[in-house]
Parts: sequence; structure tokens; C-alpha cells
Amino acid sequence: MDFVAQNIFLITIAIVSGVALFLPVLRDARALNTVTPGQAVMLLNRQNALIVDVRDAGELESGKIADALHIPLAELSDRMGELGKNKSRPLVLVCASGSRSGKGVALLRKAGYEQAFNLDGGIKAWKDAGQPVVSGKKT
Repeated sequence: MDFVAQNIFLITIAIVSGVALFLPVLRDARALNTVTPGQAVMLLNRQNALIVDVRDAGELESGKIADALHIPLAELSDRMGELGKNKSRPLVLVCASGSRSGKGVALLRKAGYEQAFNLDGGIKAWKDAGQPVVSGKKT
């Protein structure tokens, strides 16, 4: 115990250095699962990606991406069958800001969906990029 007390400064530096070494690895892993609105459009146009909106039903009133499949995050694990049998088809998950869709991407990747991506910044980033939205109100 005396060793720790006498060397607390050096131990702290070693811990901070170790954490600093792993931060880039964590950021890179997150970046691999994230797409910008422009990259999402390319996935839609070139690889027939499916947009999955994981927001709650009430949030859709502010607009949604055309042809997006609405599966709230709380229901995603039970409704994965709606995503199709082809687990290599690109899926772009979207929510309000990118937080919930990031959780959905982790869930889908764990289930074997190789190309599940999080729309960085969510629907707000989509709108800010000038991409179109349609009315989310139920008809």
C-alpha cells in the first residue's frame, strides 16, 4: 500500500497514457459504423440501401426520409425479420440525433447485419444537408 501512496502520480500518468492510446481505436470503430447524409444517399442510390427510422411514432410528424421503414428502437430486436433475409444489404438507421440509431446499429451488427450504419447527426443532419423529407403524419 505504501508503494501506491508514494507513486500515485506515476500510476495516474500510466493510466491516463493507457486510456489515451485506446481513444483513437474507439473513435475509428465508431466511424466505421457511421455515414454522413451524402454517404447515405450514395448507399441508397448505388447499393439499394434500406433506411430504418428508429424514432418513436410521435417524432415522425417533423418529417421522415422517403420510403424509410419505421421500427422504433424498442421494437427493433423483435422486428428484425422485416429487414429481409439478406444480411449484407446496407441498412442506414436514423433517429433524431444519431444516439438511438447508434444503439440500433450495435444491435444489428451483433445479429449479423454486416452493413448496418448510423446516420451521423440523425434526421437533423439530413435536413441540414438539404436532403428531402416527406410528411411523417399517418394518412
